[in-house]
Amino acid sequence: MTAPDVDLDGGALELVGRITAASNATFVGKVGDVAVVYKPVAGERPLWDFPDGTLANREVAAYLVSEATGWDVVPRTWLRDGPLGPGMVQLWQEPDAAQDPVDVVPVADVPAQGWRTVLEGRDEDGRTVAVIHEDTAALRRMAVFDVLVNNADRKGGHVLPTAGGHRYGVDHGVTFHEEHKLRTVLWGWVGEPLSAEELAGVERVRVGLGGELGAHLADLLSRPELRALAARCGALTAARTLPAPRGDMPAVPWPLF
Repeated sequence: MTAPDVDLDGGALELVGRITAASNATFVGKVGDVAVVYKPVAGERPLWDFPDGTLANREVAAYLVSEATGWDVVPRTWLRDGPLGPGMVQLWQEPDAAQDPVDVVPVADVPAQGWRTVLEGRDEDGRTVAVIHEDTAALRRMAVFDVLVNNADRKGGHVLPTAGGHRYGVDHGVTFHEEHKLRTVLWGWVGEPLSAEELAGVERVRVGLGGELGAHLADLLSRPELRALAARCGALTAARTLPAPRGDMPAVPWPLF
């Protein structure tokens, strides 16, 4: 919730600090008393496979698709001017440090229930470990959302657990490419049937592309990217299952967290 008297679009955006671990310029700021994340377009690092200056648009597009699904995967995100020029602004979400929806544990310590194993490997000490994520409806919805937006960078740290049990996804700058780019740590449900709720969310996006959602996304994405989004909606609806990794690209991002 935000204070009703705060002008998030036009109010002064004050920078409070910088998130130095981010690959692009990312700042914590405030609009009035509302904490936000600010990513100026001028601070985007060029990528070989995404057009320059488009990452902020993709973050906003991801929020719009999240809203269309009805799942509240992405915190409120919008475009506005700031101290370093135009950029993406997103409502800050305070993560609950006591929760780890995605984790790395010794293979012997993988819980028998409530978790899914994504992959196994060895740590720097040679011990066999597993990358795991919780088996929850909220995280499954995020996995479906990532397929829809073709998320190329769902790291474990891009899943924010809140004290109330909600899971937010953040950092969606490398999404919506017209070519298959899905890289995620949320592979625990490969081949499993989509639930009625998940299929309904995909259908809401598909229908929305022919109306208001499509009109808004047309200002943020290219026509080929919009056609690819519609195709992914159709493919999910036809297959009715969570897909497996495919193609020559790595199936998981690096680093994983």
